Amino acid sequence: MTQVDYGPPRKRSLTLRGHRTSVSLEEPFWHAFRALARAENKPLNALAAEIDAARGVGCGLAGAIRLYVLARFAAMYGQPDNHEVTT
Repeated sequence: MTQVDYGPPRKRSLTLRGHRTSVSLEEPFWHAFRALARAENKPLNALAAEIDAARGVGCGLAGAIRLYVLARFAAMYGQPDNHEVTT
């Protein structure tokens, strides 16, 4: 079984449209988010701004980043692009 860091979320600052904002994510999500930004050859703030612009009204930035990371990794591993859970 893969070892998972179940530590508390860590707050970090991002700059979106010229304004600083803090985002709290669990460390594995920060690592994955940075890796995806590098893979897309984008600064972390630029990718965060894209996610922020695309997120729905009912979704906070931290949740939107988590969902983005999950969707990208699911796509990498051939998982369906939907929100249904199949058992």
